[in-house]
Amino acid sequence: MNTSSDKHTLTVTVSNIKTMEGTLEIGIFDSGHRFLEEGQALRSISIDVNNHTETFVVKNLPKGNYAVTLYHDENGNKECDRNFMGIPKEPYAFSNNYRPRFSAPTFEDCAFELSADKSVQLELNN
Repeated sequence: MNTSSDKHTLTVTVSNIKTMEGTLEIGIFDSGHRFLEEGQALRSISIDVNNHTETFVVKNLPKGNYAVTLYHDENGNKECDRNFMGIPKEPYAFSNNYRPRFSAPTFEDCAFELSADKSVQLELNN
């Protein structure tokens, strides 16, 4: 039985935004199955960039493990531009401020537990 106490609010603050244009494209994932795949996020959010730090709130998330992914779509083309090796050319961030080295992160690299209202801080890789 789900009650309102089973739902939590996640507040995410994104810092190190260099340019005041475009949008932040955010994905909230709740499992490693199809993690980072286009259109597979539990919730997808797009917010306009107006400040060097932006905050957004995701309400009514059930208790569980989550990972947040985002990129700054500076040119507004609705995709994360990449170089010929597949490395993002636009700023990006993952929860736990995970910094990938040679490959994309796994869900486990970025996952955190949500068992009460929570705030997380993400810093863009530029």
